[in-house]
Amino acid sequence: MELKPFQQRAVQELFSGFYSDKSEIVLKSCTGSGKTIIISSFINQLIKRESDYVIIWLTPGNGELELQSKSKMNKYYPRNATKQLSDILLLGFERGDIVYINWELVNKKGNNALKDGEKSDLIDHIKVASNNGLKFAIIIDESHSHDTIKSSIVKDYFKPEIVIKMSATPNNYENPYLIDIPESVVIQEELIKKRIIINENIDSNETIDDQTFYLLDKALNKRDEIKRELDSLNVNINPLVLVQIPNNSNFMLNKIEEYFYKQEITYENGKLGVWLSDKKANIEDIEKNTNFTSFLIIKQAIATGWDCPRAHVLVKLRGNTSEKFDIQTIGRIRRMPEAKHYLNEIVDSAYLYTVDMKFVEDVKSAIGKNAIDAKKIYLKEEYKNVVLIKENRSYQPIGVDPEVALKCIHKHYIDRYTNSMTVELKTSLEHAGYIFENHVIRSLHRGTVTVLDLRRMNQLDKISIFEPLNTHTHGRDFHNILSEIGSKIGMTYDLMRVITRRLFESRVKPYNKKILKLDTKELYSFVINNRDLLVNDFSDAMSDVNLQSLNLVQKLKIKEEFRFPNEVILTYDSSSRVQRIYTKNVYEGYLSSSEPRSNPEREFEKYIQESRYVKWFYKNGDKGQEYFSIVYQDNSGKQKLFYPDYVVCLNDKVWIIETKGGFKASGESEDIDKFSPIKFAVLKEYEKENNIRVGFVRKDKKSSEFFIAYEKLDDDIESSNWHLLESIFQNGE
Repeated sequence: MELKPFQQRAVQELFSGFYSDKSEIVLKSCTGSGKTIIISSFINQLIKRESDYVIIWLTPGNGELELQSKSKMNKYYPRNATKQLSDILLLGFERGDIVYINWELVNKKGNNALKDGEKSDLIDHIKVASNNGLKFAIIIDESHSHDTIKSSIVKDYFKPEIVIKMSATPNNYENPYLIDIPESVVIQEELIKKRIIINENIDSNETIDDQTFYLLDKALNKRDEIKRELDSLNVNINPLVLVQIPNNSNFMLNKIEEYFYKQEITYENGKLGVWLSDKKANIEDIEKNTNFTSFLIIKQAIATGWDCPRAHVLVKLRGNTSEKFDIQTIGRIRRMPEAKHYLNEIVDSAYLYTVDMKFVEDVKSAIGKNAIDAKKIYLKEEYKNVVLIKENRSYQPIGVDPEVALKCIHKHYIDRYTNSMTVELKTSLEHAGYIFENHVIRSLHRGTVTVLDLRRMNQLDKISIFEPLNTHTHGRDFHNILSEIGSKIGMTYDLMRVITRRLFESRVKPYNKKILKLDTKELYSFVINNRDLLVNDFSDAMSDVNLQSLNLVQKLKIKEEFRFPNEVILTYDSSSRVQRIYTKNVYEGYLSSSEPRSNPEREFEKYIQESRYVKWFYKNGDKGQEYFSIVYQDNSGKQKLFYPDYVVCLNDKVWIIETKGGFKASGESEDIDKFSPIKFAVLKEYEKENNIRVGFVRKDKKSSEFFIAYEKLDDDIESSNWHLLESIFQNGE
């Protein structure tokens, strides 16, 4: 099982949390991001590192979710010892066990719950396991689900070393080790749809006869449009519409069924399904992409953990009372049916139709800028023949080259600190702030404050205390920092451990180019005491353009024609007071309120729209196969894609322009992208190969003017490398 890069980083973060001083970890990530896969990969590695652990995976619900999770573990990591509660009651716990338990059986009363004798047996087995030196780690799946799994009760039962909660909407936690996966990252990896479009093509002040029938008409037409697009792509998927009715509304159910029957969409012909607690029809295999059912009536609570990636449209019908917003319902229409985007704006989007404006506001609040207003805009005729050459990564996945990474980090330290031998290098490192102690140094604040204010707290005297280094008790700190560094530069914990030991530890061989020669205890204290400096140096080593020559193997890249798409879905902020049409954009009706946009992008678009020298411009996407991209490599040899922000035409001269954070009035750079020099370098290579102008644009806040670097790139706005953009445009260069 090969994880996506963000999933690999999440696994590393889980180890950071595991080796931290926190007793609870919270993994927050949207539906469709693969939380179960992330946790399963973490467990698979954990039981190899920590052989005395037993994993308890707890789920809420009616007894299906733990079987789904167990099935995924068996599929991806078949050698692991996965068990159910019945196995434990019979044989007890063993090292490396991964036990999937429906917590409702343990903690609730009822026909399916454990009997008192069975509960006593479970407690006895837990005691025996503890007496035999086994430790427990608890996974709480869907931890948001009515908060049925209480951490306090779980701890009373198992007395675990660590509790890990995972959910799209975690709640009721205090000061955990929080791992928050941005939704934008999941979109970039094409696991979920790019956006949620709300009430598309519903006009303001439109008069309608019946809101229910009106919304269903819109949903039916949208499903037909999605199906046509999928057919044109030769993709055999039957898109599904979810119709959510209010709880306790038999009248609404009858009304919807009547509407669908008139459209010849019925239970009998299989096109209509229903999944309610007291009524079910046509739900067997409904999650399969080719299932015949096209519409499914549901209420708010579908089975916990239910996945149906072919669901594209949600119709949320309003009842007489306000119902609590459930992000899980929106999550049902977010997954991509084949875990990839189709380079088609219609298919790569999810759709919500509702007149429940409170629900709409809740969606926007929960999803952010990926749940916004949208409309379809079309490419102007005169730009349909514009052709550029784009680059893609090799079809074969190319990851980190450990030897190249090791060489680059070594050379970075030599170049930055000294060109001499080891003893002098250590002295140079000390002068740069590196600490060499056999103790672990902890920084504290000391003093008195009258008001609990962070700024005043930080103004207190800073003191240091010293702890004698113990490789056992400080091991968690050491492993945690290695995981954190790896997470920053896209490397696994195991690779970071190897590189760190080869560079800094005397007894580790084979590698004769040591930066330092520390014993094991000295290495532990060196890593713990110099965390920030190590993170910065390792990150700089991976992004230093001057070290690109060490990466001798230039990976293959795929070149192909790029044309502006004929139509795109424009997402914009309808609440913006200014809705100006930018006529110089290649699309008809492109708005000044387009989202998402960074401040530099927003200011630059206003500038080029108003510039008399600009003929037209195209705004590129941030990620995705349908956008214009250029390939670059970091200093570990890993291929990445760079998506320049704009294509701008001055008369007949085309420029590719990347906008970056500007310069403060003091001249200090606000560009936080460490890879800017490497991206600039590959952009210049592209310029030579394709006879097209390129540049980086930044705004100088002192003069309020835009400047462009198109020959060399540096961070000094006063240097001759930065030219006034207005002058360059005026000369038509």
